[in-house]
Amino acid sequence: MKGPHTLRLSLVLLLLHVHLGQSDFAPYFYDNGHSSTNGNMALFSIAEDTPVGTLVYTLNGTDPEGDGVRYGLTFEKGSKEYFRVDPKSGKVTLISALDREVEDEIAVLVSITDGRNKVVENGRVFVTDANDEKPEFLNLPFIVSVPEDTEAGSSIFTVQAMDKDLGSGGSVTYFLQTFPNTKFTIDGHSGVLRIKPGEFLDYETSKTHFVTVVAKDGGGKYNGKHQVMSSSATVTINVLDAQDSPPTFVGTPYFGYVYEVSVPGSEIFTVFAKDGDQGNPNPVQYSLVNGSDGSFNINSSSGCITLTTHPVQLRNELYELKVKASEVGPENALLDYTITMVTIRVVDLNNHPPTFYGENGPQNKFELTMYEHPPEGEILRGLKITVNDSDQGANAKFRLRLVGPGRVLRVVPQTVLNEAQVTVIVENSTAIDYERYTFLSFKLLAIEIDTPERFSATADIIIHLLDTNDNTPKFSTDYYIARIPENSPGGSNVVSVTATDPDSGLWGEVKYSIYGSGADLFLIHPTSGIVYTQPWATLDAEVKSKYNFYVKAEDTEGKYSLAEVFVTVLDQNDHPPEFNENFLEKTMIIGAPVKVEAVDDDAEEPNNVIEYSIMKADPENVFDINTSTGEIKLKPFIKSMEIVQNITRQKDCKWSVVVQARDRGSPSFTTTAVVKIDITEANPLTGPMAAFLMQSRDNPMKALGMVAGVISVMVMVTVLISTAMYMRNSKSNRIVPARRIIRRRRKEQQWNFKTPFGSSEGTDRLVAGDVESNAANCNKSNNSSWPKPPPPSAPVLPPPPLANPRVIERQRSAVPTVSGSLTVSGSLTSRSYIRTPSQKSIASKDTEDRPSQSKEGTASSALVSELKKRLEQKIIEANQGYYY
Repeated sequence: MKGPHTLRLSLVLLLLHVHLGQSDFAPYFYDNGHSSTNGNMALFSIAEDTPVGTLVYTLNGTDPEGDGVRYGLTFEKGSKEYFRVDPKSGKVTLISALDREVEDEIAVLVSITDGRNKVVENGRVFVTDANDEKPEFLNLPFIVSVPEDTEAGSSIFTVQAMDKDLGSGGSVTYFLQTFPNTKFTIDGHSGVLRIKPGEFLDYETSKTHFVTVVAKDGGGKYNGKHQVMSSSATVTINVLDAQDSPPTFVGTPYFGYVYEVSVPGSEIFTVFAKDGDQGNPNPVQYSLVNGSDGSFNINSSSGCITLTTHPVQLRNELYELKVKASEVGPENALLDYTITMVTIRVVDLNNHPPTFYGENGPQNKFELTMYEHPPEGEILRGLKITVNDSDQGANAKFRLRLVGPGRVLRVVPQTVLNEAQVTVIVENSTAIDYERYTFLSFKLLAIEIDTPERFSATADIIIHLLDTNDNTPKFSTDYYIARIPENSPGGSNVVSVTATDPDSGLWGEVKYSIYGSGADLFLIHPTSGIVYTQPWATLDAEVKSKYNFYVKAEDTEGKYSLAEVFVTVLDQNDHPPEFNENFLEKTMIIGAPVKVEAVDDDAEEPNNVIEYSIMKADPENVFDINTSTGEIKLKPFIKSMEIVQNITRQKDCKWSVVVQARDRGSPSFTTTAVVKIDITEANPLTGPMAAFLMQSRDNPMKALGMVAGVISVMVMVTVLISTAMYMRNSKSNRIVPARRIIRRRRKEQQWNFKTPFGSSEGTDRLVAGDVESNAANCNKSNNSSWPKPPPPSAPVLPPPPLANPRVIERQRSAVPTVSGSLTVSGSLTSRSYIRTPSQKSIASKDTEDRPSQSKEGTASSALVSELKKRLEQKIIEANQGYYY
């Protein structure tokens, strides 16, 4: 029995093992607790101020077989979706804004699946509070009514506000916005509004008060920062009136008047008072306390004061009545009262207006005749005016005023009491002008000042003016411009000048005259002012086209003014064009024009503008003429003499042209001239002289004058050159002294003079020859002073060395030739000279020509030797300061 049972058990275990090897387990979430941010979102909480898009949680789970899992998150049907999960990572993101006050708990369904098995769990997300709500006042608006006699410190209202936040953010405290002179205070925790200790409400001062209450929460975090939120509301406090104020008189102080025409029962004045408590006023009753002396009475309900006797029976001019106004309470009980003063004056009745008087009684019109422009400050004594008001006191005070042309006259005095003499004074003499007004009209007003009636009186003042000669004749303009054609006959009108004198009678008559350097040809009518030419005058624009002179306008007393007249003589076409000659001869070079010119003596364009034209030509159609300049030239096809000769068939190429000169005047004048033209070819000569000669062919005198001028200039140049050469030659024949620049030698050296001829004999002969040749010059200049020697010259560089040393030695020992001369008187004069090159050549020639066997005496040789020594000594002394 045991064997089969064991076998059956083994089989069951085997089957169970096989079944367990092939089973699939579901995935599951990790439960990390309520404070964790990953797991299955069990008991997860999130702040309501979390920004949208924030990663708030991570779903975390696993599969027992190790397969990959995916996550899901859904909401109950119809509820708002706040979160989204990434299926792979399980990261949960906030997609909608949270508001704890709207929804503080969110139900979610989280799921996990391995692809075969899916596990869904319910989750609760709790939204935590942030301080994002302001306190809200309840039962708005706040309006409260408080009697004005409520005691200080009394509670008058309770303010309530609620904050939906939790914790400190939901607690509310109260305070008032501070205003100066506020009468209220509030409890910070309960919101009870009270009247401040020591303050009272007054309906008469202020009927309504406005108090601003601020509700503030305890603060809390919002978006990571601490935030306190508040709101405000206005409490309107209406003050209720209480019977705590006495009556008040309106319109004080009070003044009344009793006039001389008043009768008993006449109303003098009415007082008015009202209860000081305007919310529920009591009626007011009036009464007189004292001061009436039985002459006045008052109506107890209306406050009207009346007269009880005639004015003549009043013993005083001034009465001061004390009037009492009392509140009437329940059962006609008199409550609070007020007393005021009413002043009543007995016055004269203002029943007389001011009145103006003349010499014969009341008068309302005054007239005066006077000359214009009286002196300023002068009193118009012809006006005798008196003004009077018969009333007394203030009723007789009035002001005088003169109405008319402004600031011409003024009246004195300006304020009058009862009566005064009226004086009128001139203030502006210029305005009193007969030429402007023949008479002046004013109104004299007298107006009461301090009376309610403001009575007034009016009088007319009319001043008739007499004229004086106070104006100078005046031209209508300072200058006149006139135009008159030339050749107008004598006596022609030129211009009419007009001057006016506003004075009347003979003073207004004007006489004209004319004068000035340009007025010789003109006259003016003494009364009409018409300027016309002299009967014998002839105006010619070519002679003079502009005239100016002065015209004078003078009245009978010699007052005058001047105007200048400018007269322009208009040119007329009265001169025809004129050629210098009616028959002209011209030479024309082919390709160059010839010019004819006519002159028109008219003064202005277009009368003196000339147009040229060819009237007739022989042969025809070979010439053109410039209509403006008068230049005549051949037709363009005539370019050589061959063409000219072909046209004329003659060797004599002289053609004739009839040229007409016409001016542009109206009517137009013409003049003709015959021009003989000799045709020739261009001169082959070139240069300015050839051009000049060609241009001068038509004017040979011009060429002749030019040649004579050139010859004269050449003759003068020749004379100057000859004179200069003669003067130079005259000076060159003189032997002028010259200073010798001698090199400094050693002291032991001696001067060794050697002649270039090799012997002293040649030197002697040269000196003797020089003496003979220069004797004549010495005789001519023995009475004249020698010219000053030239200044020393700068040293000259030595010449370059020569190849032949013998030549160099010979040059070093060479000395300039020395010559001398004897005067006629026989005295021996020795001077040192430097030979010029020409003198050297002459001396050499003389020496060569002179035979060496010359037989001179020993006396001459000795004389020459002595002369040489003395010349050497003179040279050394003269050039002592010029050694180098």
